[in-house]
Amino acid sequence: MSTRHVVYIDEEKCVGCGKCVPNCGHGVLKVVDSKALIVDDAYCDGLGACLGVCPLGAISIIERKAEEPAATPCPGAAVLSFAGDGEVGASHEGETPPSALTQWPVQLSLVPVHAAFFDGADVLLSADCVPFALADFHGLLLRGRKLLVGCPKLGDVAAYADKLTAILRQNNIRSMTVAHMEVPCCRGLLALAERAAAASGKPIALEEVVVGGRGGVQSAVRAR
Repeated sequence: MSTRHVVYIDEEKCVGCGKCVPNCGHGVLKVVDSKALIVDDAYCDGLGACLGVCPLGAISIIERKAEEPAATPCPGAAVLSFAGDGEVGASHEGETPPSALTQWPVQLSLVPVHAAFFDGADVLLSADCVPFALADFHGLLLRGRKLLVGCPKLGDVAAYADKLTAILRQNNIRSMTVAHMEVPCCRGLLALAERAAAASGKPIALEEVVVGGRGGVQSAVRAR
């Protein structure tokens, strides 16, 4: 019978603080009845991204027999850092414009707190809809920045705030640009970023970019 590595949570040590939850790339780590719990360990990759954030040492990795083959880890959990494809700009007819993306993953819920690409980085925190509304998203906003993506209306804002605070606190990040749509609910992404920057205790320079529903940048201002 095969064996596999899985996350083990010591219920006696766990106090249900939830700090581990944002670091689970598969979304199977939850707080239930004031205890952290793997709600479906078939999808636990056993890599331990949640391991180092527990303040009480309640999380460990164990090896056990597998009744069924372990689920294939989500490719989104693989952390990659790579060079961009060159200067982003107007493309000639028949050519595909180069991408300015230089890291993976990009979803705030999947990005680990500790990632080498954050060192000395300028970060772009973008609402989900912005790349669809802004035709030159790569050229105007993404070039030279590390990307984090989330939705302040449909996502878990509390988990976003905790994750972003930890990223800002534990990495040497120079600045953060917050790009959101003009609608009021999307502006919550800026409030989230301001709260995380303040909680990090670091002088993070923030810039706000507002994108119109019909495309185009409406405004870009220094947030704090």
